[in-house]
Amino acid sequence: MQPLPIKTTVVGSLPFPGWLEKASQQLDVYGPADVEEMIEDAVIAAIHDQVAAGLDVITDGEQTRLDFNLSFYGFIKGILANHAETRRFGPPAHDQRGKHTVVEHLTAPAGLGVVEEFRRLKRLAPEGHILKASIPGPYTLSGRLLPGEIYADRWEMTEALLPLVRKEIADLVAAGCTEICVDEPSMSCYAYKEDTRRFVDIFNRTIAPAVGKARLSMHLCFGNYKGRSVGKKTIAPMLPSFLDMNVDELHTEMTILNFAEVHLLEQFAERYDVAVGVIDVKSYYIETPEDVAGRIRQCLPYVPAEKLAVAPDCGLSQTARWASKKKLASMVAGAKLVREGL
Repeated sequence: MQPLPIKTTVVGSLPFPGWLEKASQQLDVYGPADVEEMIEDAVIAAIHDQVAAGLDVITDGEQTRLDFNLSFYGFIKGILANHAETRRFGPPAHDQRGKHTVVEHLTAPAGLGVVEEFRRLKRLAPEGHILKASIPGPYTLSGRLLPGEIYADRWEMTEALLPLVRKEIADLVAAGCTEICVDEPSMSCYAYKEDTRRFVDIFNRTIAPAVGKARLSMHLCFGNYKGRSVGKKTIAPMLPSFLDMNVDELHTEMTILNFAEVHLLEQFAERYDVAVGVIDVKSYYIETPEDVAGRIRQCLPYVPAEKLAVAPDCGLSQTARWASKKKLASMVAGAKLVREGL
């Protein structure tokens, strides 16, 4: 069980400072020491924004990840960029994200970089906060890969990626990480049409090294590239299969659903702690603390306060920093309003 009622947390990502986004477009002019200094400064800024908001759980803001999947492909051997498969013009959509073709069996000799991110966070973060590391699961990680002639389909690529992610999770535990979130939005996006029992099996094998050794959470959403969803926005197809996920906490979007399926959280709460999205990351309406409190109160008939955590619907990387800071502050204030009234 979590240590306090209505814990406040984030999924993982925060927006980049404007200067980091600019600098990342011209990295060839910087030396390795310059790059590392920029990364540290960006992580310090992300930590500051979370601490200033009053969050209970903080991350490094995923400041070293320029894309949810593509950044990890830099650590994986056996793939080549396939720009011919990427749409470049027109309105933003997921098919404008880069694709890579598998040209040899997938390996990650130096790991996936998450352990280094956690060690940096641990060194820079102030005491008194729970530190969380996040990592995409193998099914989601396979999402921008084309099988080429090496693998038959996405399922085979997922199986090839699974031991790479599993090892990174084991190494996180060895590095002292006690809170690990595995992001599998592709599972929630495609639960309505794929074998959900297969999803459960894949996920449970992935996180096996950390079970009983760290607090494990699973993030499910419907996509957030350029503030746009890609999946069918319903959590109903996840049930009952996802009740067999071997995790401590399950996080799902809820504000974007306008809380239409909030009653289904009761089934998840029988099995897990539940982190509920109470902030709309796809809107620039800035929620007030009273808005957030109202959303939390909609959850309480179905999730006991001691099992409830609140977070934005998804990562904040696609939301401007000025708005993210205001939204997080309102989220913490709204949680405090409800907590004080319990």
